[in-house]
Amino acid sequence: MTETERLAAIEAIRNIKAKYWRGVDQGDAALVRSILAADCVLDFRGCCTDPTSGTDFLPQMNIVMTGRDSWQAQALAGYVTSHQGHQAEIDVTGPDTAEAIWTFTDRFFYPAGMQYSRFTGYGYYYETYAREADGWKIKTTRITRLFVEAA
Repeated sequence: MTETERLAAIEAIRNIKAKYWRGVDQGDAALVRSILAADCVLDFRGCCTDPTSGTDFLPQMNIVMTGRDSWQAQALAGYVTSHQGHQAEIDVTGPDTAEAIWTFTDRFFYPAGMQYSRFTGYGYYYETYAREADGWKIKTTRITRLFVEAA
């Protein structure tokens, strides 16, 4: 792989991650599925748990989705979310494989009548990617948290 090809792969991966977060925030399941590998594994267990207190602010997100077609936006129906990704560490590990660590912040605004009104989380996405015939796709995802604020 040339340096130009490596840099093009990194940029393509940045773009699919941006589409992922936009798709999640807009509840656009078709967009999210379009950038997932057919055999992806998305491990969201503990993704909204404060590591300090152990409080899980969104227990319905403690799921593992296997396969692109398993993606569903229903787990967050009624919530408004906003994700911002920062400081991507992307390593192209082969001609058709890559991995990354994304620093991120996300905010969840709860539906009226819930125990909390909002949640802000800080942490990392650990991901792998595969290049398929139609471009780079998210192959695996795992979220860890540094800190959570909720009110």
